[in-house]
Amino acid sequence: MEPEEKQPVRLSTARSRELGEELRRVRHAARLSSSVVAENLEWSLGKLSKLETGSRGTSPWEIGTLLGHYGADKPTRARLLAITTEPDTGSFLRLHDGTPDLLPALALHERAARTITTYEPLTVPDLAQTEDYARALLGDGALARQRLVRQEVLCQDTGPEVVLYVNEAALRVVVGGALVMRDQALHLARMSDRPLTLPRVVPMAAGGHLALRSSATLLTFAEPIKPMVWVDTEAATVFHDATPVVRDYEAKMRHLDRVALSVERSHEVLVHWADAYGRRRR
Repeated sequence: MEPEEKQPVRLSTARSRELGEELRRVRHAARLSSSVVAENLEWSLGKLSKLETGSRGTSPWEIGTLLGHYGADKPTRARLLAITTEPDTGSFLRLHDGTPDLLPALALHERAARTITTYEPLTVPDLAQTEDYARALLGDGALARQRLVRQEVLCQDTGPEVVLYVNEAALRVVVGGALVMRDQALHLARMSDRPLTLPRVVPMAAGGHLALRSSATLLTFAEPIKPMVWVDTEAATVFHDATPVVRDYEAKMRHLDRVALSVERSHEVLVHWADAYGRRRR
């Protein structure tokens, strides 16, 4: 068996961790254990493990060998080889397959995060949406249920601390009707009862600062993994872990922290909106 060669210390990147997660998923789909794969390819178990955690570099030839051993189909091979060969610039883009909730890079990093700080200017953040709100927004029940699966990270005892900046405009834009909005506002209010979930309303009085213009999600991790950011567009999600870019988004979140209401005051505002939408139903 090939011994694990000495290599310089290599910090993983968002892209290398995504590739590792994709490789792990393909191996699981092939019903192969890591020890069997390492033995069959005459690799060390450590080499395969580091590939799957994104902490080891590799070549397209090795990835092709691995995917061939797994019997991966042509689209899977093409997608993973494209990830392997794209330049690691600190930013990369992933097209949606209906919704960003299905992106492996997104789910992987949310599960691993120590903190998640997210903001949306005109809708409730994805991690706080009810199923009815998500269905009305996405226009598809299956996609809405997939979003709920993603939200399971909030229910873990060892999950991340999550700060949800909700622009007051999102509470005014009616998605799915008054009943859906009432339940959504109540859901947000109840989320503040969880010690690691902090919904905070950004009031209309916060004004028109540049930080309020567009959505973003900032994640931090245990050392030595660097913070990262993702930003959604209609068709794709853009991921950043280049330090200068992340610093700009950290400044954005600091501004939101300054202008947002406290968790306690936000709770009062959310209950107010739930009551207002409830009265519309009468």
